[in-house]
Amino acid sequence: MSRLDSFINRMSAQRDLLNHVRDHGDLPEEGPVFEIGLGNGRTFSHLRECFGGRRIIAFDRKLASHASATPEPENFVEGEIRETGQAFVGKNAALVHADIGTGYPDVDAVTLTWLPQMVAGMLAPGGVAVSGLPLDHADLQPLPRLESIQEGRYFHYRRR
Repeated sequence: MSRLDSFINRMSAQRDLLNHVRDHGDLPEEGPVFEIGLGNGRTFSHLRECFGGRRIIAFDRKLASHASATPEPENFVEGEIRETGQAFVGKNAALVHADIGTGYPDVDAVTLTWLPQMVAGMLAPGGVAVSGLPLDHADLQPLPRLESIQEGRYFHYRRR
């Protein structure tokens, strides 16, 4: 598969899962949404459309989003996510979306040493995590893959 097709597949899977959570996710009534990996802000923009009634806090190493998809300063956390995200453990997020995979197995393996624990800790009981990387953690119950999503492409979980 070309890198372009792989990118399109990933973005489609991400959109399908976020829309599914919006429509059928049964999220906790309270709690913010965390966007781990703001990047250009495309997903942040979609989260605003889907979950506009909630505070959405984005994390990234450096602010580089498009002007139309940039969070307010109080809703952007700049710095190494592994470090800055720890301050949000226990904040009872209704939804955490994490798309910080690199496509390099050795780099992603390092991310997976800390990301699952951080995401599980950020979520409220019953909250949902959506991730481009698998989040293997005892407090995260894997949810069934959507038919539109290729096996291993995108994942979602409910916090036990």
